[in-house]
Amino acid sequence: MTEEKLVGIVLVSHSAEVAASVAELAKGLAGGATAVPVAPAGGVEGGGLGTSAELVSAAAASVDRGAGVAVLTDLGSAVLTVKALLAEGDELPDGTRLVDAPFVEGAVAAVVTAAAGGDLDAVEAAATEAYGYRKV
Repeated sequence: MTEEKLVGIVLVSHSAEVAASVAELAKGLAGGATAVPVAPAGGVEGGGLGTSAELVSAAAASVDRGAGVAVLTDLGSAVLTVKALLAEGDELPDGTRLVDAPFVEGAVAAVVTAAAGGDLDAVEAAATEAYGYRKV
């Protein structure tokens, strides 16, 4: 599968550092997954904690390869911001989907699945299944 056909992944957190670190972790645990377009969208313009619709939109546009964009969020206003952007209808690339998944585990599962050539439905399913990962 060519790079243009891979699902893009956006990781939205209230913290730029958290979003970037989870992106790095997910790509690293997926064997580098250098072809998978992953973009963090954390914090607000100029730094600080929060969620920025502009950063989310820019991140989604940067990872769009025509196979859909999976957006994973950490909590609260990150979810609301993505839902508002989706409701607008023209702020995010066609085929953008908010994925209900745990942030870290879901990001890893999404990147691994996208790296294997999974379509948007497969990426969403893998990320969602991460809710069932048991630790004890």
